[in-house]
Amino acid sequence: MTDTVLTARRGPRSVVVGGMGVLSAFGRGVGPLLGAALAGRSGFGPVGRFEVAGRRVDRAALHPGEPLLARELDRVVGEACGSAGLSAARRAGCPLYLAVHGDPALARAAPVWRPGHAVGAFAAGVARRAGLAGGGRAYTSGCTASADAVADAASAVARGRVERVVVAAGYLVEPDQFALFDAGGALARDGRVRPFSAGRSGLLLGDGVAAVVVESADAARARGAEPLAVLAGWGRAGDAHHVCRPRPDGAGLARAIGAALLRGGVGPERVGYVNAHGAGSVLGDRAEAAALHRALGAVAARVPVSSSKSVHGQALEAGALLELVVTVGALRAGRLPVNAGLLGPDPDCPLNLVRTSEPSGAPTGFALSLSTAFGGANAALLVGLP
Repeated sequence: MTDTVLTARRGPRSVVVGGMGVLSAFGRGVGPLLGAALAGRSGFGPVGRFEVAGRRVDRAALHPGEPLLARELDRVVGEACGSAGLSAARRAGCPLYLAVHGDPALARAAPVWRPGHAVGAFAAGVARRAGLAGGGRAYTSGCTASADAVADAASAVARGRVERVVVAAGYLVEPDQFALFDAGGALARDGRVRPFSAGRSGLLLGDGVAAVVVESADAARARGAEPLAVLAGWGRAGDAHHVCRPRPDGAGLARAIGAALLRGGVGPERVGYVNAHGAGSVLGDRAEAAALHRALGAVAARVPVSSSKSVHGQALEAGALLELVVTVGALRAGRLPVNAGLLGPDPDCPLNLVRTSEPSGAPTGFALSLSTAFGGANAALLVGLP
């Protein structure tokens, strides 16, 4: 593959992850989340944040207490910028790309006040309080939303349109979405998420608020910062197979994976780990396994695979960013997140699932973090160590 082809597809500048911040069911900060993922320790428990009497399922992965989305977004953006060493002056020129389900106050606001609670206004408020530049973007495109935001940020940085972008995302489990997933029979009846396992019965929701700094390697180097990871490639594809069912052969996700590898100039044999979307649904996991075999060929049978949703749950628009944080943290720790909740192999998901928390050495090469969403949206992010 020639440098000319790569430059045409991704832009001439190298892109890195310069800082991260997160909140999850395990607490604030990357450490608690990563520790749980590496140990395969799930965060699911009874929902006490709102009334669930009469629901089929009463479990989710919740941060203790009553966190507020706007406040937690402010905190993780500050954590990511601080860990990247960004001064106030550098933040002032940095746009925010925010993935959220929406302003939590919108649904219950009086009609006259609703314009002030639109998602764009909500994103502008987060940017303003963080001292970031105006003119950012808001993403509400389901479970690929924050991956889309990362891909757009990486493209803008690679092509020299901006030096850096703060990408943030947030979802805190609330009664409306919980009721919708429960009524649709999508939630796991046994209170555990078991990706790619025999006997799996669905997903569970989880809290997730995260932020990362996406910037050019040159910009990080100029201020003496040490990047956390290289954002080597990204890919997106739609298949529009069904409003909520995945395409069985995984063709759309396979195209997204192929695009990410092509942008990174990376062959399948250099992929050392996959953090799969792996929501725990029968059809979704089966289609994702097919996508991995379609995209990676013979490598798919041996590359280690797990889904960190098995410990932190499905965070909707924030899920992809939460999983990117786990993936980068795992690369840096030299250990692999456990695919928790396995009851036994599923012959329809022939993958090399990570089953133990024992240190396995640094994953070889690069890692993929995958996301899919209702309507046939698919995204893949490719990261490596700097």
